[in-house]
Amino acid sequence: MSETSLTFLIMTKTQLASEKQDETAEQKNLEIIRRQIEKWTSGDVDAIAEDFALETRNHGEPVGRAGVRTVIEDIWRTFPDWRGETIEILAEKDSVVVRLNVSGTHRGIGRFPVNGGMLVGVEPTGKRFEVQHIHWYKMRDGKIVDHHAVRDDLGMMQQLGVLPPSVQRSQAKGGV
Repeated sequence: MSETSLTFLIMTKTQLASEKQDETAEQKNLEIIRRQIEKWTSGDVDAIAEDFALETRNHGEPVGRAGVRTVIEDIWRTFPDWRGETIEILAEKDSVVVRLNVSGTHRGIGRFPVNGGMLVGVEPTGKRFEVQHIHWYKMRDGKIVDHHAVRDDLGMMQQLGVLPPSVQRSQAKGGV
């Protein structure tokens, strides 16, 4: 076997081992986030918070696990029947992205500017909402170190009756 062939063979085996290691890490990360969604649906605040690193970031801001816990508690205080149903989930390297159908009934008063920041001090409407969320998690050593989300907060607020429904397209275009 020539030196070039041997070098190629070593490089190929090293690359395959690296890809297999990445695939294994991706599978572990996917499983952590799948369990995270199950924990959210159970409402176990301690179990939800334990998946976050002590020095985690939320939307790029350092909040730590304690800050994440505050957000979780406020969401559950406001929507005690909060549910998330996974539509799609994927992982690549240290990122996991999940698209969810999220629902809940407004039964509590928000204390922190989460949920679009518009429910602080708002009396419960008793109305139910269902919207989509996309959450992007960065993982390190089996913990969530950063989280970003895109949520349909406007749709949620409209369904809860906190904001008026949007103008119909035909009305917006001058139609009947």
